[in-house]
Amino acid sequence: MNELSANDYLGFLVEIKTRIRQAQYQAFRAVNNELLSLYWDLGESIHQKQEVLGWGKSVVQSLANDLQADFPGKNGFSAANLWLMRQFYTEYRSRPILEPLVREISWAKNVVIMKRCKDDLEREFYLRATARFGWTKAVLQHQIDNQSYAKYLLNQTNFDQTLPPEIKAQAVLAVKDHYTFDFLGLADEHSERELGLALVQNLRSFLSEMGGLFTFVGTQHRLEVGGQEYFIDLLLFHRRLRALVAIELKVRSFQPEHKGKMEFYLEALDTQERLADESPSIGIIICRDKNKTVVEYALRTARRPIGVATYTVSAELPEAYRAELPSPEAIAERLKIWDRKEADDE
Repeated sequence: MNELSANDYLGFLVEIKTRIRQAQYQAFRAVNNELLSLYWDLGESIHQKQEVLGWGKSVVQSLANDLQADFPGKNGFSAANLWLMRQFYTEYRSRPILEPLVREISWAKNVVIMKRCKDDLEREFYLRATARFGWTKAVLQHQIDNQSYAKYLLNQTNFDQTLPPEIKAQAVLAVKDHYTFDFLGLADEHSERELGLALVQNLRSFLSEMGGLFTFVGTQHRLEVGGQEYFIDLLLFHRRLRALVAIELKVRSFQPEHKGKMEFYLEALDTQERLADESPSIGIIICRDKNKTVVEYALRTARRPIGVATYTVSAELPEAYRAELPSPEAIAERLKIWDRKEADDE
C-alpha cells in the first residue's frame, strides 16, 4: 500500500470498528429490552393470578419447578426470581418516570436498585447513572454503599456560570460533594503527600470512586509560569467531557485562597496544555472538610470551573448529609438535567 491508500484503509478500519460496536450495543439493548419485557409480563401475570385466584407461595414454587424442568439451566425462573418479577411489575407499573428507565439496564442491576433503594428519586438517580456511565453490578453496589446519590445532590460547583451549555450538565454529574477513600488504609491523621501517594498506589479504586470516566495523567504535574515551577497534586482527564481535571488535595478545611490557586492552575493548563478540540480545564479541590457558606462565597467570584468536595478515609459519611438533602421537588428538578443531556445525545 502507498501512504495515501494506507491512510484511507486506516480511516475505513476505524469506521467499520465503530459500526460494529454500535451494532453490538444496539443488539444488547434489543435483547435486554426483550428479556425485561418478558420479566415484566411474567410479574404482571403472577400478580393478576394472585389478585383473582388467590395464588400463594406454593403455586409460585410449583410454577418455578415446572419452568426450570422445561428450561434447565435458566436460573431466571427460580421461585425467588419469580417473586422479584412480581415486585418489579407492582413497584414500577404506576411510576411513569421510572418504568422506561428500568429497560435501559440489565435485570441483575435492576434487582440491586430495587432491593437497596426504596425512594423513587434515589432509584431514578441510580437507574440513570448506571445506564449513562455503564456501571457494572459491582460498581453500582459500590456507588450505593458510598451514598453517591447524596454526594451528587449536595455538590458545590460554579459550572453553571463557567462552562459552555453543551457540557455543564455532564460536568455537574462528574463531581461529587464527598469522596470516600476507605480503600487507602490511611490513619486518620495524614499529610497531603501521604494522601496523594496512597491515591496513586490505589489508582483503580481511586478512579472508580471518582466516577469511572476519568483517566490518570500524572501526579505532581509540573507547570512553568514566568520562570517559576508549580505542581498540581493530581491531573486527570475526563473522557466524556474531553477536559483536563486538576485536583488539589487539602488535609484541612477549605480556605478561600484555595480557589485562587486553583484558578491560576486552570489558567496555565488552558494556555499551555489544553488542545484545540478539548473543553475548558476543570478544577476539583478535595478537602478534609468545608463550610458550605464559605465555599459558596468563594465560588461566586471564580471565573474558572471549580468544584469543592470533602473526603474521608473511612466509609462513614458526615452525619449532616441526610439532613442536608434538598426537598423532593428540588431533587426532581435537579434530575431533569439527565433528560436534557440524554435528549442531546440522541
